[in-house]
Amino acid sequence: MARRLRPVGLDFAEVAPVRLAFTAGAAAAPEAVYRALAEEVEGWPRWFRAVTLARPTHGGAGREIRLVGGVRFQETIMAADPEQRYAYRVDETNAPGVQALLEEWRLTPSDTGTRVRWTFAADGPAPFRLALAAARPGLGHSFRTAVRTLDARLVAQRGAEQ
Repeated sequence: MARRLRPVGLDFAEVAPVRLAFTAGAAAAPEAVYRALAEEVEGWPRWFRAVTLARPTHGGAGREIRLVGGVRFQETIMAADPEQRYAYRVDETNAPGVQALLEEWRLTPSDTGTRVRWTFAADGPAPFRLALAAARPGLGHSFRTAVRTLDARLVAQRGAEQ
């Protein structure tokens, strides 16, 4: 059963009771990474293994996401700053315990391509917070694997275009 979550603003990424932040490098340029994140939403399952379905909703102002295991999210895009930041708030989910959730992807140009920073900001009761803390290594691994997979796809696409 889906439940509505507490609406939060972009500042939640900085003030949430649980903030998990991870970084990874990509050889692809920020514009290519941003395009994959924000404009090619339906492609997420090809590079982020935990995602089984991703599709834009509300004319691109929202997203529907399904994860391995059956978790579903209805999201609102909170920031879509080309080549810099992509953030979304979960409005509705069937995941237990979560009361508020915002994810932010920050892209920074680097000498070797793009520095990608993913912040997972959440709130919920104490058992939920403890579960997230325990899940930190797995979430970090999932993120790093996703960025490596995305980067390999982007580099291959760039090579095919040249």
